[in-house]
Formats: sequence, C-alpha cells, structure tokens
Amino acid sequence: MYHWLDWFGFGVMMAILAVIGLRRSQKSEEYLLANRQVGLFALTATLVMTEFNTSTLLAFSSLGYRAGPMAIGLPLVFLIGLAWYTMTVARSWKRFNRLSVAELFTERYGCALGRLASFLLVVAMLGFSATYVKSLTLIFAPWFGINAWALSLLLTALVLLMTIMGGLKSVVRTDVISFIVTLIMLPSLLLLALGKYGGLSALQGIFPADQLVFAPVAQWNHPALPFWFVTSLIVLTCFTYICSPWYGQKIFAARNERIAFTGVGLASLLIFLLYGCAVLAAAFFKIDHPALANVQVALPEMMGAWLPVFWRGIGYAVLFMAAMTTLTGVWSAMVAMIKADFFPAGLDSVQMQRLFTGLFAVMSWLGANLLVDNILNRLILANIPIAALSFALLAGFHWKRASATGAWVSVIVGVVWGTGCFIHFGDAGGYTWYWAIYGIPFIFISGIVSSLLWPDAAWKQQPALSS
Repeated sequence: MYHWLDWFGFGVMMAILAVIGLRRSQKSEEYLLANRQVGLFALTATLVMTEFNTSTLLAFSSLGYRAGPMAIGLPLVFLIGLAWYTMTVARSWKRFNRLSVAELFTERYGCALGRLASFLLVVAMLGFSATYVKSLTLIFAPWFGINAWALSLLLTALVLLMTIMGGLKSVVRTDVISFIVTLIMLPSLLLLALGKYGGLSALQGIFPADQLVFAPVAQWNHPALPFWFVTSLIVLTCFTYICSPWYGQKIFAARNERIAFTGVGLASLLIFLLYGCAVLAAAFFKIDHPALANVQVALPEMMGAWLPVFWRGIGYAVLFMAAMTTLTGVWSAMVAMIKADFFPAGLDSVQMQRLFTGLFAVMSWLGANLLVDNILNRLILANIPIAALSFALLAGFHWKRASATGAWVSVIVGVVWGTGCFIHFGDAGGYTWYWAIYGIPFIFISGIVSSLLWPDAAWKQQPALSS
C-alpha cells in the first residue's frame, strides 16, 4: 500500500527534526526553560503543537466521521477553554514565573499541598502521555506490521531521541517546524475534500439535517456526540487547562508578560481552526468510505486514500509530529516539576534531567500498552486530578482570603467527586456531565466555605499572588 516515496517523504521530515532537535543544552535553565527567551511566534507555535496531539486529533476526527459537521463543537471546546485561560491566568502565570506550576500551591498553601498538587499533576500527565503513545501506535501499525508493544517502543524511542539532548529548547525548535508543516497540511486536506466533493452541500446526503454544521445548535444531537457531552467538556477544559503544567512551563519560558498573554490567545484560535479542518475533512471521508472497521483511524486512512505518493509520507510525518511535540512538552514539564517540587536543592545536573525524561518515556510506553483502550475516554479521565486543583489555583491568584484548609478541602472534594462519578456512572452513563456540571461548583463552594470558616491566621498579610 505504501510506496517507497512515502517512506522518503516521512524520512525527510524526520531528518529535519533530528538536525534541529539533537542540539545539546548544557545548562539546567536552558534545558528546562529555554533561558526564558521564547518570542511570540515561537511561543504561539509551541503552545499550538503542545495541545495539537494525535490522541485528540484521532478522537475528534473519528467523531467527525461518525457524527458529521456538528462535531465542530469539539474544537470549540479548546477555543473557549484557552480563551478562558488567556483571560484568567496567562498574565498571572508569567508574573509568578517559577519553574513548576505546583510551586504556586507550595507558596500559597504550604509544602504539603504543593507536593500533593505536583503528584496529582504528574499522574495526570502520565495518563495523557500513555494515550499519545497509543494513538501514535494505531496510526503507524499499517506501516510497520509488527506487534503493538514493539511498535510503540520504537516510536517512543524515536520521539525521545529527537529532544532528550536539548530539552525545552529543542522542544520549541521542533515545535516551530512542526507548526509550519501542520499549518499547511491540514487546511490543504480540507480544501482537497471541498474540491473533490463540491462543497459542504455534498454532506447533506450523508448526514441528517440536525448533524450539519449550519443546523441550529439546539438541534445538534447524535448518540456518539450528545450536546451535554460537549457542554461538559467545555466546562472541564476551562477549569483544567488553567493548571496545565505543560502550558505553565511554556508561559514561564516566554520573554515577557505581553508575549505570554498574546501567545495563548492566538493559540486558542489556531488550535480551533486546525482541529476543525480535521473534523470536517473526516466528515467528507465518509462519503466514499462509509464503513471503516476502526473509526479511530479515520484521519490516517483518509491521508492514505487521498494524498499522492511522497505527500502521503509528509502527511504521516505531520501525525507523528503532533504526537512528538506534545509528548516531549509533557515530559519536559514533568521533569521541571520533579526538580522544583521534590528536589529543589538538587537535580541541577542536565544529565539527571535527561535520565528522568527517559524514565517518563518508559512509563508512557507501558501505560499505552497496559491501560489505554478507548483514547478519548482515557484522555478525559486523566483530567480528574487536574480539575480538583481549580479552586486552589484561581483563588491562589485572585482571592487573598483563600486558606490552606479551603484549598485542601476543595482538592479532596474534587478528586473524590470526579472518581466517584466515574465509578458510579462510567463512560456509558455520561459521568462527565455529573463531574463537570455538579463537581466544579462543589469544588469552589467547598473551598470558599472552608476558607471562610477556617481562615489562615495571617491572610491579611498574604495577598493573592497576581497582585
């Protein structure tokens, strides 16, 4: 099925990334924070590519294939969620300007909560990483024809090789190249579909009227994508991304506050557009491929069917880069957190930081093969510990009366409620609705009430950190 020119196109992109990514960083500040000198274009590119990952890409495009253009509501989740991030915490994180987002909890509420926050975030990121490795394995399974364990090990090792020597500086460099290529490839794929089938009107014979992008939002409904599901994801994204360690680390690396604020705002729009292109293209793919055996691979199947030789290899390279840029960003953020929150006086050696990066890569590979079945479901589940930190984070920046007791209570309520919803309702029972619509208010109410009932003794002398 795959021509040698496809391999050549893929190999050209890998060679370019290797030349850029294998440059060595000698100092810890450079390895973990790119010397805090990332400019606007580079920051926007790395933020886009950190979020633009194969797990979400495969999940969203599969729902575009199944539910039609109404699945454009899924990319809307990131447009709204990252716009909320821009307005509420982008400037605050840059003013804070530490090494790890968990340091906020340490400085505001004490070392114990800071380490708990760091632990919860690392656990969540390991879950995310496992889904990214799993999605990458699904994409390249037809290319290599080897078992999943061996293929995922090979791909994980290749991703690790690209950036382990240079750390965040290499991550940003490879993100910029990946961003440029992705910005060309995915819109081109949608334009190819529009030209091939004559515009959106071609979808009217494939999807019911209430699943078309121009249908009233109130009519949108599909068993695979009910309206309540999209609504719950919007709420969860707003209150999880604000605590995102991989975004926080990139904000700390920005040259200044204005660049941090503008970069996140631009990224929110570009992420929406890129995912939107994938969703709509996948809807068109159903016209002449109406019965895919595995809808999770609708996008790579589409690239294989539509793109000419050589460009098909470039297309698969884009999918590889989407996973690579997110994986390396997450691994880098985890290493920064381990150093800042557990070994503040140590782990200064770049060699040790590389060792931890390799350790997290191995754990991601194991998780992909042992824990991940449905990519989107596991990706959402990994957000439970992050959502639990939402009150403590926002109050830490913006409410000086937030107390350590209030923060602890809110985190416990968040973890227990989110886990309980999953155990009781499960994926099939729509646990995300109960987790988001009831859980987020419970987290904030419990934190506010507990802070007022059990205030810190010196709260008047402890202004909010965004002041």
